[in-house]
Amino acid sequence: MKHSFILLITAFSLFVTACNEEQSGSRTVQAVESSKTYNWKMVTTWPPGFPVLQEGVERFADNIKIMSNGRLTIKVYAGGELIPALQTFDAVSQGMVEMGHGSAYYWAGKVPEAQFFSSVPFGMTARGMNAWLYDGGGLELWREVYKPFHVMPFPMGNSGVQMGGWFNKEINSLDDIKGLKMRIPGLGGKVFAKAGGNPILLAGSEVYTALERNTIDATEWLGPFHDQRLGLHRAAKHYYYPGWHEPGTVLELTVNQRAWDSLPKDLQAIVSNAAMAENLRMFSEMEQKNMAALQQLKDRPNIQIQHFPDDVLAKLKTLTDQTLAEEAANNPKFKRVYEAYQAFRLQNDAWSDISENAYLAIE
Repeated sequence: MKHSFILLITAFSLFVTACNEEQSGSRTVQAVESSKTYNWKMVTTWPPGFPVLQEGVERFADNIKIMSNGRLTIKVYAGGELIPALQTFDAVSQGMVEMGHGSAYYWAGKVPEAQFFSSVPFGMTARGMNAWLYDGGGLELWREVYKPFHVMPFPMGNSGVQMGGWFNKEINSLDDIKGLKMRIPGLGGKVFAKAGGNPILLAGSEVYTALERNTIDATEWLGPFHDQRLGLHRAAKHYYYPGWHEPGTVLELTVNQRAWDSLPKDLQAIVSNAAMAENLRMFSEMEQKNMAALQQLKDRPNIQIQHFPDDVLAKLKTLTDQTLAEEAANNPKFKRVYEAYQAFRLQNDAWSDISENAYLAIE
C-alpha cells in the first residue's frame, strides 16, 4: 500500500510539472506572438489621393497601427504606384503583397461568380448586401469562392446607389444604346452589351481622358461627388439616373491567406473589426458627400440631370434577367452563388416592400 501511495504521489507530481511546463510554454508562445511585428504592403485599384475610397483605405491602415500598438503596420500603395490598378487581386493571390482593396467585378474574367459580392444590376442596395454578407451566409460563401485563389475577403466600403452615368447624347430608347462605347464593368457591362452597346473596362485614372477625347461615348463612375471631382461634367452634359447597374456596390478588402494565417488571433480580430468599421464609414461618407455635390451639379447651367426613360429601364431589367440566367446555365459555380443571392434577395425584397419602400412611398 505504501508503495502504491508513493507511485500515486510521483505520478501526480509529474502531471503538475507537465501542466506547469505546458502553461509556461503557452505563455512563452503568447509573449513571442505579442512582441512580433508585421510589416505588410497593400495595393488598391484607386488613384492616389482618391477621396473616400483611397483615403478610407489609408485610414484603415492607420487605425490598425494604433489598435495593434504598432505590431501590424500596413504600407498602402494606390493603383499604379506598385502594380497596375486592375492587377490587385492577382498580386494578393500570388503573395506579392499581403492586402488589396477594390471591388470583385474587376476580376470578373477570372472569377465570374464573385460579381455577386460586388454589385448586381437591379439587385440589392447596401442595406440588403450588408445583411446578406454579415448575417445571411454571403460572407462564408464569398470566402469559399476565393479559397482556391488563396485570398480571404472582407466587405470594406459601399458606394450606395450610383448614378446611371454621363452620356454625350440623350437616351430616349434602347436604340440609342446600340453601338455606344461606354465604360461600364461587371454584370452591368454584360447587360449593356446585350442591349447593343460596347462595354469597356477602364481604371478610374483613365476615365476622364477617354470621355473627353471621345474614345468612349459614355461612362459611369460613382456618384455626384466623385464624378464632379473627376471633371466628367466638362466632358459630357447628359447625366442620367438611377444607377440600375450598381445599386449598392460592395468594396472589398482582400488578404493573402498565408499572410492571414500567420497573424495571431488578436491581430486577426483587429483587422476584421477595422474592416467592418471602415465599411460603415465609407458608405456614410459617400452618402453625405453625394448629397452636397448633387446640389452643386444642379446649379451648373449646362448639365442636364435626367431620369432614364421607364421603358428603357424595363428593357434593361429584362435583359439583366436573361444575362444572369444564361451565365448560370453555362457555369455551375456562377449558378450556385446566383441561387444563394436570389434566395436572400427575395426575402430582402419582401421585407423592404413593407418597411423602407412603404415608408418612402408616403407623400
